[in-house]
Order: sequence, then structure tokens, then C-alpha cells
Amino acid sequence: MDEDERRTRDELMVFEAMEQAMGRRDEVFQVIDDSEDADEAIRRVGQLLGVGELGSRVVLDLQVRRFTRDQRQAIASHAEELRSKLPDGR
Repeated sequence: MDEDERRTRDELMVFEAMEQAMGRRDEVFQVIDDSEDADEAIRRVGQLLGVGELGSRVVLDLQVRRFTRDQRQAIASHAEELRSKLPDGR
């Protein structure tokens, strides 16, 4: 895997974590609300969404305005664009 593909895959992982969080926002917000601190929230969001620490941190760092319909569509479009750049499409 070359450097461009690695970067694309890393970026796609971040966008897929955001997509998942937006699709399961009620569960994500509940897990965050139930967590004692940020470290616990990172761990629990990761477990909920099946993402690593970086993906969890990205989700916790999302601004609420990113959950609007137009922002969700923009994130989904960008993730699809990234997938199309990969040889296996995922």
C-alpha cells in the first residue's frame, strides 16, 4: 500500500466513524452522557461503534452543528468519494 492509499484509508476511517455516530446519535449521546469522564466516553463510544481510539476521539470532538442534514450529507458524500479512490472501494 502506497502513502496516498494509506492516507485515504485513514481519512475514510475517520469519516466512517462520523457517519456511524450520526446514524446512531441517540445511542452515542446516551453513552457520552452516562460516562464518568472523557476517557470512559472514548472507550464506550469505540465499543458502541466498533471503532478505534482515533475514531472515538473524532466522534467526541464533533461539533453539534455537524449533525444537521446538510452536514451529514456532506460527510457521506466525502466518504463515498474516498471509497471510490481505493482499489477495493472500501
